[in-house]
Amino acid sequence: MQEKKIIQDYTKEEMAEFIKPAFRVKQIYSWIYHKYVDSFEQMKNLPKEMREKLEEEYTLTPLKTVMVQNSKDGSRKYLFELHDGHTVEAVLLLMREKEYHEDGTVKHQERYTVCISSQVGCKVGCAFCLTAKGGFMRDLTPGEIVEQVRLIKKDNDIDANRRVNLVYMGMGEPLDNLPAVAKAVKIFADPEGMAIAPHRQTISTSGLSSKIEKLGKMDLGINLAISLHAVDDALRQQLMPINKAYNIKSIIDAVKNFPVNARKRVMFEYLVIKDVNDDIDSAKKLINLLEGIKAKVNLIYFNPYGGTEFKRPEEKDMIAFQEYLTKRGLLCTIRESKGLDISAACGQLREQESENR
Repeated sequence: MQEKKIIQDYTKEEMAEFIKPAFRVKQIYSWIYHKYVDSFEQMKNLPKEMREKLEEEYTLTPLKTVMVQNSKDGSRKYLFELHDGHTVEAVLLLMREKEYHEDGTVKHQERYTVCISSQVGCKVGCAFCLTAKGGFMRDLTPGEIVEQVRLIKKDNDIDANRRVNLVYMGMGEPLDNLPAVAKAVKIFADPEGMAIAPHRQTISTSGLSSKIEKLGKMDLGINLAISLHAVDDALRQQLMPINKAYNIKSIIDAVKNFPVNARKRVMFEYLVIKDVNDDIDSAKKLINLLEGIKAKVNLIYFNPYGGTEFKRPEEKDMIAFQEYLTKRGLLCTIRESKGLDISAACGQLREQESENR
């Protein structure tokens, strides 16, 4: 029996090539991305014959939710199963809670960020990352990337008109699956779909400099984040073996040529590990490294997991690092740790579920 194709793999323009007349595509997009239906049978304004044909050839449910963990801070971590039995993780982060005026009317709605995966496993092999321990299985399709957000929005009753921010920071290296990720960016951004504009989407990469250049030439309008984590090649190579192929200089050169929105900055993610890269000497080198780049540094607490040799840094060291950078004019924030009471580190939920099988 031939495997069904994933309808979410297609942009509206591609769908219009096999669904006629064209206005039916808009209806289908509305059912999928606005009404969150899970079968073509529910699309009642489509002719019965069309619904039956679509049901025969396509699936609307390429992912199945197998586990959800809830944090006391409002974060929710999801483990999704794919059609071939592999699993991937995604996280809903509550960045701001709903606020009310004194009369009880809503002052501000909740603000969400969704962290999504782009691959099953990862080839990069970072020493501090649990995802790497499980090896690489395969790339996700555009539809499998998109479906993570659709399922999370549906599960949390997030209205189609409510915008969320997306970060491609889950399992996998997004630029190692660039064609599918670039297509997902466009599907997310379609105003008749989820309408998540490119400036609300951030692609995080471990620094594949040649693909950073390729992504820049696509001019998708997305934000770029670099997982740097070290300020010299010797340490970075220990933490991130990919540095052998893409050293720090090649990454910095690629970033300098990357098209950045006038109101945006390139994010440099710096995972702070106790007694490894949390010293002021590293902060000094970071200042020199990012000179001339419109940059923002995001300091991230290492989130320990069972079996790792690395430790979470002291709060005082994080603050000292941040203050050193900001006093010298480099925009720097400390990322608030989310989901510490659940399996928040990428790969933890997947490993936990596989151990329980």
